Amino acid sequence: MSIERVKAYFGKYGMEERIQELDVSSATVELAAAALHCEPQRIAKTLSFMVDGHAILVVAAGDAKIDNSKYKVQFAAKAKMLTPEEVETLVGHAVGGVCPFAVNEGVDAYLDVSLKRFDTVFPACGSSNSAIELTIPELEEYSGYVGWVDVCKGYES
Repeated sequence: MSIERVKAYFGKYGMEERIQELDVSSATVELAAAALHCEPQRIAKTLSFMVDGHAILVVAAGDAKIDNSKYKVQFAAKAKMLTPEEVETLVGHAVGGVCPFAVNEGVDAYLDVSLKRFDTVFPACGSSNSAIELTIPELEEYSGYVGWVDVCKGYES
């Protein structure tokens, strides 16, 4: 299971105990926010796309939506989300638990600026009922991100 991969990953940093395994699903922003008792926008959702033949991840705030024109400028490609089967095969996590931690080799993660308005956010941890609360500097450190991007719209700044 990919949550085991994520636990092992955070275990290298002595942080695996911070992973929350919930009794209910956290597979969507709304479910995660309800389960974690936080605002939906603080859920750090991880979206999976195909760019130049390889998978990339964009971690964005729960209330943000991909802005196709901004995405095209950033990645010189049309925003093409992966199918659920492609996500599991290429990224290494199933839809509902996709996160930027312990992903397959060659998968680049980007953090969207929609996250910068929060002190802490809640990304998933490889399963549809897990999360970890991280500060933005911790998210930067542990996500192995390539860089910050501005590819979303619809969120309150």
